[in-house]
Amino acid sequence: MSELTAHRTLGLRNALAQRPDIAFVAALHALTLTVFYHYGADTCLELSLKSIGFSAQTQGLNDSAVAEAARARHEAWAKRLPKEPADLWEALQAWDGQEQAGLFAHIVSLSVNALSEPWNRRPRALVHADVLARAVALDMAAAGWRPTVDSYFGRVSKGRILKAVTEAKGERAADRIAHLKKGHMAAEAETLLSDTGWLPEPLRTQGDAEPDAHDVESAGNPAEPETTVEKKATAGGETAMGTNDVPGENADAEEASHVVAAE
Repeated sequence: MSELTAHRTLGLRNALAQRPDIAFVAALHALTLTVFYHYGADTCLELSLKSIGFSAQTQGLNDSAVAEAARARHEAWAKRLPKEPADLWEALQAWDGQEQAGLFAHIVSLSVNALSEPWNRRPRALVHADVLARAVALDMAAAGWRPTVDSYFGRVSKGRILKAVTEAKGERAADRIAHLKKGHMAAEAETLLSDTGWLPEPLRTQGDAEPDAHDVESAGNPAEPETTVEKKATAGGETAMGTNDVPGENADAEEASHVVAAE
C-alpha cells in the first residue's frame, strides 16, 4: 500500500504542478483549515502557517486602529466559511477569484513577522520586511500611529525627543523645549508633533525619503545633527539614547511562534 500510494503521490504532485488554478485553491484550503478550524487534517497538503504573538507589554497595540481592522476582517471571513471543515473545499470552489484572493491575502498577512528582538537575530528577514513595506506602500502615520507620551516620548531619552522635534518642526522648536524636564518635554513634544506625520526610525520604511529640512520651522538651517541635540539633553541632566543603546542580538535564539486557530 505504501509503495502504490507513493506512486500516486508523485503522480498527484506532477498533475497539480500543471494546474496553477487548482494549486492555488488547494493551498488556500489548507491554510484556511489551519487558521479558522481546530484541526487541519482535512487536507493532503503539508502546508502550515506560523503567526508570532506580541508582548503584553506593547502599550496600546490591541486598541490600535490596525488591530481593530484585523479583528473585524478576521471575523468577517469567519462568518462566511462553512461550519464544518469537510464542506470547505466546495465552498471555496464556489467563490470567485477576487473572493479567494481576499481570503488568501488575509491568511498570508497573519504570518508576517517584522519584529526586531534582541534574542532573535534575523537581519535578512527584516530586510525583506522593508521590501514588502515598499511593495504595499506602508505608511504607519496613515495607519493611525501617533507619537505620544505613552507610545514614544515618555519612553526615550531627552536627546531622542529633541531629535524628533528638530526633524518634524525645526531647530528653533527644539530649542524652545530643551530646558524642560523630561516629563514636560515629552508632553510638549506630543503636542508639537500631533499632526505632523513624524515617525521614529523603526516605523519608517527603509528607502523612504528623509524629513525635508525645507518643510520645518528652522530659518534656513538644516535639521540639527543628533550629536548637538544629544549635548542639549545631557546638559539637562540626562544622557541621550544613541543607536548603540539598542540591545545586541543573539544569533542562537530560536524564533517563538504559534499556529493561529479560530476559537
